[in-house]
Formats: sequence, C-alpha cells, structure tokens
Amino acid sequence: MSGEGLIAEARGVHTSVGSARLAELMHRGTEFLGCELAILGGAMSWVSERNLVSAISNAGGFGVIACGAMTPDLLDAEIAATKERTTRPFGVNLITMHPMLFDLIDVCTSHQVTHVVLAGGLPPGGAIDRIKASGAKLIAFAPALSLAKKLTRSGADALVIEGMEAGGHIGPVSTSVLAQEILPHIAHDMPVFVAGGIGRGEAIAAYLEMGAVGVQLGTRFVCAHESIAHPNFKKAFIRASARDAIPSVQIDPRLPVIPVRALKNRETEAFAAKQREVAKLLDEGAIEMAEAQLQIEHYWAGALRRAVIDGDIEGGSIMAGQSVGMVNREEPVAAILAELAAEAAAALESRG
Repeated sequence: MSGEGLIAEARGVHTSVGSARLAELMHRGTEFLGCELAILGGAMSWVSERNLVSAISNAGGFGVIACGAMTPDLLDAEIAATKERTTRPFGVNLITMHPMLFDLIDVCTSHQVTHVVLAGGLPPGGAIDRIKASGAKLIAFAPALSLAKKLTRSGADALVIEGMEAGGHIGPVSTSVLAQEILPHIAHDMPVFVAGGIGRGEAIAAYLEMGAVGVQLGTRFVCAHESIAHPNFKKAFIRASARDAIPSVQIDPRLPVIPVRALKNRETEAFAAKQREVAKLLDEGAIEMAEAQLQIEHYWAGALRRAVIDGDIEGGSIMAGQSVGMVNREEPVAAILAELAAEAAAALESRG
C-alpha cells in the first residue's frame, strides 16, 4: 500500500472523539512544524538521511536530517537530495560542538531550511542569532529546567526534552522526570516536544496531556522499509529487548564523555579502550580537551557507520533506545505513523 493511501486512512479516522482530541492537543506542534502529525524523526547519524527523512515528512510527520560529523559539502548534497524527494517541511539537526557549525548553518540558510535543531549543549555565541537571521525556526535540546529557561531567553523557538531512555547520546535523567520538571514551567511559553523511550501512541497521549505539543521518536523508525540501515542492523533491533540497550561507561572521570545508549556487543568494550587512549593523549599534553571530545565524536561516527551501513553488529555501534523492545517488524513509515496516531487517539478517547 502506498504512503498516500495510509495517510488517507489515518485522516479518515479523525471523525472519532479521540482523533479530534489528538489533533487539538497537537495543534501547536503541527502549526509550528507545518505537518499533519507533531512527530519528529529523531536525528540518527547514517540512518536519518534523505530516504527516511523524506518518507517521514511525506507520511505526515516531520523528518530531520542528522548532520552529525558531515562536512558542509556533504550536508549541502544531503539537503538537496531530500528536497528532491519531498516538498514538505523537514529539519536539519546540527551538533553544537561541530568545528564548522557556522558553515553548516550557512548551508541550511542557502537551502532555506525551515527548522534547525541544535543538539549537544549550549550553542556557541552567535549561532542562535545566525540561525534566526536566516528565518529558520530554532529547536534546541534542553536536558534540565535551568537550561530550558536559558535557551528560552536566548531565542529558541521550541525545545526537545529527551530522557536517558533514548538511543545514542543521553543525559542522566529519565523522560518521565524531565517532563514533570520542565513542562509545567515552559510549555505555556513555547512548544515543547518530548523524546526518549517512546514506542507507542499511549505514551504520546500522556505527554500531550501533560502539556507537550508533540514528540520525537528515533528507534521506532530504524526498521522502516525506507530506512537504509543494513538488514543485520534491523535484525538486531527486532531481536532486542529493552534491557539489551545499555549506556556506555565513562572510564576516566577527567574525560567528560557523554554516555551513549546502544545494544551490548563487542564494540562496548572497544569504546573503553578508546577512552583510555584519548585520556593518555590528554595526560601527555598531546591534545586539548576540545580535540579529545572531537576524537570521541569521530570514533562514534565511525563505529555507528560500521553497524548501520556495513552491517557489522559486533564491531560497530548499534545505537538504540530502550523502546527497541517495541520494534518487532519491518514496515513502511506511513504504517508506523498511522499506528502511533491510532493508539494515541484510542487512549485519549478511552479517558472521555
């Protein structure tokens, strides 16, 4: 069945009380994003590229390109290729510590990207102003209430609060706690999207009722037909349970390594060795802290590529959120979104 057919069916369901309530609760989010369902695709390096991003946007959600460690030229080509596949809005996720961040922002500006997502900590001075000057809406990640308030004052147009249940880089606090901490204080002032551990529509409904305008999901989309992830990578997801997705361990307290949640394999131990190698270079004065962190980021990019693209699920990193246990088959993006919307609508309708 085509994506358009599934969208049409999902729209038909909107006659129900639950679907009307879902549309009402998502209204600020869909208006902000310019899509039908306020569900953002999580930016997963090597996975969230032209094919998956355009499929999510074409199916009524909001796709987001994962720039990761891309050069400006690579990002330029990726945005152009995505625009060839969809006429609907999509965003670009940029990492704040990228050494060419401002050049990447300029690439987004040249393509008139409507939404830029900043992840990885507080943006460097001038980055927010540069994004806003382009006319793009800025979405920023806020792992704590204090940072959420600071980003609000700095000019962010919307926030994503992502809990430790998510895949990839994570913070120390769970999604449910962050939602309780941040939503009551921020949700009235700006759109807030919730992310981390969301795999079913019932959870979406709950966060919407708490004040969120939408959600972000990554893990659930990895096994979409439109995802270019290697069949081995997808099989690992389908076989895994929630407890298989574990965070990496920080070996040296002097090296501030952001934990990464992934399925446990041989690569888990290899990362410990990489940390010891980088820490030794720091001790010897061979590199500065910024370079040390960048080496770690490049390491993760390579390890993830080995798993996602090459299918090496022992020597690569299988980044996955704890919702991986709810991924049990490969299916079209449109079917995933339709199912999430139906579950959320049913949950809302059951509450009267």
